Amino acid sequence: MTFEASFSGIGRLDRLSYRDTAVHRLDPRAKVVATMLYVVAVISFPKYEVLSLLPFFLFPVLMAALGDIPAGFIARKVVAVSPFAVFVGMFNPLFDPGTVAIAPGVSVSAGWVSFASILVKFALTISAALLLIATTSFPGICRAFRRLGMPALFVSQLLFLYRYLFVLMEETMRVVRARDLRSFGRRGTGVRVFVRIVATLFLRTVERAERIYGAMLARGFRGEVPSMRREALGPSDAVFVLAAASFFALCRLVPVPETIGRLVRGFTG
Repeated sequence: MTFEASFSGIGRLDRLSYRDTAVHRLDPRAKVVATMLYVVAVISFPKYEVLSLLPFFLFPVLMAALGDIPAGFIARKVVAVSPFAVFVGMFNPLFDPGTVAIAPGVSVSAGWVSFASILVKFALTISAALLLIATTSFPGICRAFRRLGMPALFVSQLLFLYRYLFVLMEETMRVVRARDLRSFGRRGTGVRVFVRIVATLFLRTVERAERIYGAMLARGFRGEVPSMRREALGPSDAVFVLAAASFFALCRLVPVPETIGRLVRGFTG
């Protein structure tokens, strides 16, 4: 994948957030609270629980379907960052050699079960976070954090990190294009050239950051980014949060796969 394609993929999340669907029209605070409850419920499961996590896939699937978000795009993003989860849990089979029962009469290595649990939790939480950005926009999330009581300095830092990530990537694209135009074959791909590119990029970003900060101070910036948008919580937002919280509590407190299995055996028996 080229650098331009990677940059376009990141920008696509921001473009998806401007669609007009039922999920997009929800108050950002409602979606942030629901996502936080979802993440807490997912990571609260013990490390040997895998099957009990499967019902939680319903939440990102419904959010993607109702928000008109391409499921394949979200899945590719999750797969792209999955090596971090693999690296975290890849040694579990070595350091956890015991066995656990996943079904009556069926026992497997505890290390492999905990490794699978890490991968499933990672996929669930990352997909929920990506869908939150794709249906809310990162500035909308920052506004929700501020109105939920987060410190202004913390929210401003998050917003600047997101906004100037694109500025940094644009500068990187200019440097990479210049390198490509001046290189032939394998020339321009060594470590020395890479170090020079990083140094040039650092100097450019520092200079641009100083100019931007000076312009912000000239326009009255005092540590908090103002917003003209004023969302209001409505009945649909309350219903969404209550329904999501009830579903998460049900899936956390009740072993849904086991219950379904018992019902199926009862009907077939």
